[in-house]
Formats: sequence, structure tokens, C-alpha cells
Amino acid sequence: MAQRTAFVLHVRPEKIDEYVDAHRSVWPEMLDALRAAGIGNYTIFRHGHDVFGYFEADDLAAAARFLAAQEVSARWQDAMADLLEERVPDAGPPALEEIFRLD
Repeated sequence: MAQRTAFVLHVRPEKIDEYVDAHRSVWPEMLDALRAAGIGNYTIFRHGHDVFGYFEADDLAAAARFLAAQEVSARWQDAMADLLEERVPDAGPPALEEIFRLD
């Protein structure tokens, strides 16, 4: 069964349009890295200048390790860092605590 995780990021208010635009055209090599990490069903939602992300992987820890070792992931995080109030760690954003699930 796939493991699921979710996170919240705070985008700089003056950079929200740039953040949205970047995610309308994510680099193909970044998409390939996400898939190679075993990540799927990845969705990001927006609420004002906050974004909520959700994705699934068979092994979240292995996916995080894989992405942390990918040069393209570091470049993507560098590109996004100026748009966010706080840079995302190389191993990925801190996960939210799951408090309810309806399967």
C-alpha cells in the first residue's frame, strides 16, 4: 500500500504568481526524478499565498533519499527558494501530521 504525505509551504506574497507559473511548467527532468523516486498522485493546492501539497510513494523515506541525491532536485529547490518564505530542505518539506483518513 502506498504511503501518503502532505505539507504546507508559505510563498512570499509578492512571488505567488511566479510560484504558480513555475508549477504550470515543471522541468521535465524534475518530473522524471519525481517519478523515478516512486512518487505519484502529487498535487499542490493554493490558499492565498500558502500552498498545500500531497503525494504518495511506496516508501517515503526512500523517495526522500533518492531526491536528495538528485542534482535536478537541488536546482529546483534553488529556483524555488527565492519564492518561498523558507527554503525547503533537500530531503523535502516537513510532513503534516495525519489526523483522519477515510479509505
